[in-house]
Amino acid sequence: MNELQQHWRRHKSYILYLLALYVLGWGFSSYEKIFLSLIIGTIVGLFNTWTLIRRVERLGRAVILGRRVVSLGMLSRMAAATLGAIFALRYPEHLSIVWIVVGLMTSYVVIMIDFFFQKNKGEER
Repeated sequence: MNELQQHWRRHKSYILYLLALYVLGWGFSSYEKIFLSLIIGTIVGLFNTWTLIRRVERLGRAVILGRRVVSLGMLSRMAAATLGAIFALRYPEHLSIVWIVVGLMTSYVVIMIDFFFQKNKGEER
């Protein structure tokens, strides 16, 4: 398994644990709107990260084979984020656009935190 896949598996498991915490918060707290928004934003963010990983792998294979790749799928990731925002605007009594955006950024925060932990782990050796 290559290094990118190892990172993806680790990040995916962290995000799924966070999603489990969000679901518990949604079910057992009085902040249903916040937690539901976090759930939707995080799921869309996880999808966007997965899409980016697939596209980067495709780009790597194309470079090795000497082929050309059109894009890394920025438009589809932006469309998914826009869909989350549309849900928030359509159902403002159930969702908050601010917390959906925070959920969208969760994947990136997890990646940065994991990077610092892995970097410090490598320096200890």
